[in-house]
Amino acid sequence: MFSDMGKEAIAAAQSEQLRDAFIHKNENFILNCASKFSKHYISKSDDEWSIALIAFSNAIDTYNETKGAFPAYAKVLIEHRLTDYFRSQARYAPEMQTEPYLFEGEVDEDSENMGYQINVMKQASVTPENPLLDEITAVSESISEYGIRFTDLPECSPKAGKTKDSCAAAIRFLMEHPLLVNNMKSSGQLPIKIISENAKVPRKILERHRKYIITATEILTGDFPRLAEYLKNI
Repeated sequence: MFSDMGKEAIAAAQSEQLRDAFIHKNENFILNCASKFSKHYISKSDDEWSIALIAFSNAIDTYNETKGAFPAYAKVLIEHRLTDYFRSQARYAPEMQTEPYLFEGEVDEDSENMGYQINVMKQASVTPENPLLDEITAVSESISEYGIRFTDLPECSPKAGKTKDSCAAAIRFLMEHPLLVNNMKSSGQLPIKIISENAKVPRKILERHRKYIITATEILTGDFPRLAEYLKNI
């Protein structure tokens, strides 16, 4: 039988208003999961918050009764996303002092950078072959030309099923017309009128989810395999 949180998650997947309320209600849960996994305090100004928030939103979209309790399911997705993030950070580890005992699985609990030490310890034997952070950084630079920030995406992403389908149709239409994509990149404007008339997507949806459609198109038409995985259903 579903817990109340599981029922709320399923309802939130069908309603943008309920999703926003559900996420707001569980902000402390998201921060707590991110902080515990990172082994240091996480605030909304940290990259880990944005990554955990995206993972929580994805948990809403993919949750059903076969996944078990929603909190546990969401926690796993958050930890998986953060693991990718820390792996991408591992390449920068040489820039900070790394003590030999870290490679033996030990951490100095009195150290001011204990969180960093734990992340290095986790990744010490991992080659950074999943540069998710590099992709996020590169995409962030691309979409900044449109006045979009990567952290805007959780708020402007489609939530309801029909809205997702409409946005996907708009993105597919753009990808089928490279000249439109080139014009979009050069002008910094989403060709709303052309998409609406030809892909039969309501103008209101295109305007409301402009940032998401542009970002998804930039990802799918660029060299961003890790991020593209999250858009594979388009």
